[in-house]
Amino acid sequence: MWPHSPPHRFNPGTFFITAGTYQKQHFFRSAPALDALEEALFASAIEEHCFLEAWCLLSNHYHLVVQTEDGANMQRMIRRFHSLSAKAQNTRDGEKGRQVWFQFRETQLTFERSWLARLRYTHENAVHHGLTELATRYKWCSARWFEETGRPAFVATLRGVRMDLVRVLEEFEGSAAPLPLESGGRAAALH
Repeated sequence: MWPHSPPHRFNPGTFFITAGTYQKQHFFRSAPALDALEEALFASAIEEHCFLEAWCLLSNHYHLVVQTEDGANMQRMIRRFHSLSAKAQNTRDGEKGRQVWFQFRETQLTFERSWLARLRYTHENAVHHGLTELATRYKWCSARWFEETGRPAFVATLRGVRMDLVRVLEEFEGSAAPLPLESGGRAAALH
């Protein structure tokens, strides 16, 4: 179990972030809900000058690899993202003031092997949860964007990175029923 209200210490750098919904509820089960969640993520990253390196959005949790030059921006980005997405989902569900997000955990990535493993883990998280057999077919993650825009040598390198040693406190089993797998374009908040 996650400790209650873990302390968040953001410095300039790259972070692996995991967040879960309140009581593991599948608030973002539909394609429109995940589309809106992704839009809120991109808008928040742009507004707070954070750069998404990888993301995977699921019905009851998400993983991000994010870079920032100012730790305060990262904290504001997550708050903005959670606020925008919770309000939008509550509006779609006809709820008012319902808690959507529970808490998040962050790990600053200071070693290249750790960073590479978490990039791959994030790209392939939909496969891990059985939502698709091929990460590039899952619309709400960065796998396809990465394969299409990344340098071919880096894409090949990342495919060979072991991620079996990545330990993520993830209590989100049964992430969702299968969703549409088409992938859209990704440009916002990315470098």
